[in-house]
Amino acid sequence: MSSFNFIVASAVVVLLCLLCSLHFSNASVHDYSAEKFASKGKVFVVHGGSEGIYSSALNLNESSSLSSNGHSFIRFKKIIFRRPEEFSNISSGSIHAVVFEVDDRETIGGSAYGGQRAVCCTADLAKLGVCKQGEIIHRPSSNNPGWPKVFGVSFGIDELEAKLQPRTIHVTKTGMYNVYFMHCDPNLKEVVVEGKTVWKNPTGYLPGRMAPLMNFYGYMSLAFALLGIFWFSQYARFWREVIALQNCITLVITLGMFEMALWYFDYAEFNETGVRPTGITIWAVTFSTVKRTVSRLIILIVSMGYGVVRPTLGGLTSKVLLLGGTFFVASQVLELVENVGTVSDFSGKARLFFVLPVAILDAFFILWIFTSLSATLNKLQARRLLAKLDIYRRFTNSLAVAVIVSVGWVCYELYFKSTDVYNERWQNAWIIPAFWQVLSFSLLCIICALWAPSQNSMRMSSSKTNPKDKGKGPAKPQDDYRQTVLGNLNFRPITAHETPTLERLYFGKNNLVSFPSSNLTFKTLPDYVLDRQQKCLIDNLWIAHSRKDTSHFVATLNCTSHYFNDKKFRQKI
Repeated sequence: MSSFNFIVASAVVVLLCLLCSLHFSNASVHDYSAEKFASKGKVFVVHGGSEGIYSSALNLNESSSLSSNGHSFIRFKKIIFRRPEEFSNISSGSIHAVVFEVDDRETIGGSAYGGQRAVCCTADLAKLGVCKQGEIIHRPSSNNPGWPKVFGVSFGIDELEAKLQPRTIHVTKTGMYNVYFMHCDPNLKEVVVEGKTVWKNPTGYLPGRMAPLMNFYGYMSLAFALLGIFWFSQYARFWREVIALQNCITLVITLGMFEMALWYFDYAEFNETGVRPTGITIWAVTFSTVKRTVSRLIILIVSMGYGVVRPTLGGLTSKVLLLGGTFFVASQVLELVENVGTVSDFSGKARLFFVLPVAILDAFFILWIFTSLSATLNKLQARRLLAKLDIYRRFTNSLAVAVIVSVGWVCYELYFKSTDVYNERWQNAWIIPAFWQVLSFSLLCIICALWAPSQNSMRMSSSKTNPKDKGKGPAKPQDDYRQTVLGNLNFRPITAHETPTLERLYFGKNNLVSFPSSNLTFKTLPDYVLDRQQKCLIDNLWIAHSRKDTSHFVATLNCTSHYFNDKKFRQKI
């Protein structure tokens, strides 16, 4: 366990450092705190944000101060450019704020005589009269009149600050909008920008790519609530029969309910105020990561046969916990980077450094799960525990389908992101994270259906397995044989509160299971026709003989003796 404790301690340190280093931006309110201009060739740039915005039917006679009621806008508030004192003795060129929709990106910049494209006006372009040397090149959009929006401010002599006049730009066309601050003056390379811009959609402050997720998490909360009602009602009804595996499933459902509710409230608060609640976001991320980790661990230990074939994991416990702890740390870091402080509508912003560990650990989980499942299926088949074998085969098929679908979706996701460089398909981007939630929920529903609490739950427990199957010596007559279709039969009378999995025929005080016809029951010659009692006796004698189960064989002989001495049989003679 020392390795697991080390992982936990490392997780706390890494997460604390990450939380201290994250820049908690106020969501749709884009804050600029002494942002420095980056050199891109001859132009100096600060990216002010990118968001998908839906159009609003704005009445131009209305006041520009409107901030709600179905209007979309980008508002510049208290934008200030500051320069060092040593550069204050000269006047400067203009610093521009450039706002454009992604379809109009070609309207920014130009080239002379088909040469290299430039954003700053060159001497050759100035000679052509298309721009003023040192200014930002732009031309009106043919598809969106009045766009792009370009306005600016410049420093006077001895001025350390230049303030951009507050303004609101109303959006009347749906699209992915970008804000950049640019200048072409090398003397202003040390300038920083402060202030904020406020972005709003018709329905609230949520960026367009995130807006559908609020409703999605609302529906997912309802779906988890319905699943919880079903599961907890079964749990309360058959709580005496609950096994350890079902307790683990209960934990996952509870975590899922909290996760969906937290994500919904996170987006709802974000949409209402324009400020993302950092605390709720961190809690939502944490519950999401814990649920993902616990879900993978449960699938892994079920695949190993824990609680069904084997009572403990033995020496594998520390390895399973180590893998789970490592996955939790890697996933938590990735989710924090992806969600906490997210402002712009850029998809797939997490660095490869954070994505790769999670992908590798997921692949390791899948490999270990299917390897363990193969061993468990072989063990169940060798022991002829067909009831359990049937459930595990369904579970394996469900997992295989989920993995195949996941691989296909990953390929589609890679295609989607590689062909959408400028986020032009932002309105459909929400489907990518939503799909993973739906897939994991579907798999959870399948697991709940396979292992739902019932009056027969204890029959799936490893504690009810025949000692002969566990390698502890030959079976004894008093062993509980209720486990499977092929054997482990209970020859005592069934009490009133028990319900058999198969029909039983009574022979005096004894009873035997009446097996349905299968490749494991006795095949009589075509000319012989047996009634139900005769077939039951023959099948049990054959199965007891095949399994070399003396107690089963003796019990069947006693039932056969009763059959031959039965009054009804003598009357037939």
